[in-house]
Amino acid sequence: MASAAIATDTTGISRREFLHYIWGASIALYMAQLSGLLIWFLLPRFREGEFGGEFILPLEAVPGVNAEPGNFPDGRFWLVNLDSDEPNELFALASDETGVSFKGVAAIYKVCTHLGCIYPWIPANNRFECPCHGSKYRLDGRRIESPAPRSLDRFPLTFLDADKNPIPGAQSELENDFYQPVILPDNAAFISVNTGARKLGPTETLLCEFAGACP
Repeated sequence: MASAAIATDTTGISRREFLHYIWGASIALYMAQLSGLLIWFLLPRFREGEFGGEFILPLEAVPGVNAEPGNFPDGRFWLVNLDSDEPNELFALASDETGVSFKGVAAIYKVCTHLGCIYPWIPANNRFECPCHGSKYRLDGRRIESPAPRSLDRFPLTFLDADKNPIPGAQSELENDFYQPVILPDNAAFISVNTGARKLGPTETLLCEFAGACP
């Protein structure tokens, strides 16, 4: 008696199909990762009003000319309003700055260039003084006494109109890779400080050397 062979229907996938699925899954994973990176780059890394981002302040935040600096601890910066043509006890040029004019508003980083301490403005001495190791700076951030290796760092700023639009020609310009003061325009209503674009202060002669008073 002949026995009949029973054929079994297999539902497994072939090697080619398996590799096709693996390839498709890899492409999908790659695209998901790429999309995540694009979103990360497109979205702002810092919110407005958060250190590392943009701070928009009313014009009233700008201090008077050659007056004590405005203190903004959340942004870790000082605002100063300079005018070398109107020297006073807080701000006057040194002998190596003859013929130079400093006029306008600057945003100064609140961290000492020596070892990173937060320094205050000392009204009794009309200067910035670091409590950690004694570095001292003029109103505009220039070094008065060491051990600071350079003058104070700065952030760029832009003046805005009443609609918070940038005013043409009213933003920090670079000179020798350092942000210069910005002259206050008549139609300014706000000031924007970008704490994510710091420039290192220059290395200059200590101001105490001109007075022969360096410790």
